[in-house]
Amino acid sequence: MISDRCAACKYSRRKCRSDCIFYPYFPSNNSERYACVHQIYGANSIRSILQQLPIHLRAEAAESLYYEAKCRFEDPVYGCAGIISQLHQQIRNAESQIAKVRAQIAFLNSNAHEMDSNTNNLIQGHSNIGQSQFQAP
Repeated sequence: MISDRCAACKYSRRKCRSDCIFYPYFPSNNSERYACVHQIYGANSIRSILQQLPIHLRAEAAESLYYEAKCRFEDPVYGCAGIISQLHQQIRNAESQIAKVRAQIAFLNSNAHEMDSNTNNLIQGHSNIGQSQFQAP
């Protein structure tokens, strides 16, 4: 038996065994984290999810469960999907802005190229005029 119970065992008012699946991922000093996940998923679902995963993935899964549960509390209708949708919209907006800026750059580059051509033609025209004045008829 573990001397300090995990948040899950505290929540359910039971003793925390040494092989408690919740202990590493829901420490007693952060009981709100477990309560949030428990209210959305329930203890049996959390246990099942963690048991089905290899040990090296369980911490990430617990973190993901907490994040998803927290998002569900903040936005009961869409949860994480709402945040993902907002992020996709931000990406589309940024891509649109990038396309506009690239179009402006291309336009400015083509204008600059035209101006360079016109300037070169003007300079060549002036140099030809000067040469023709000094040549003997």
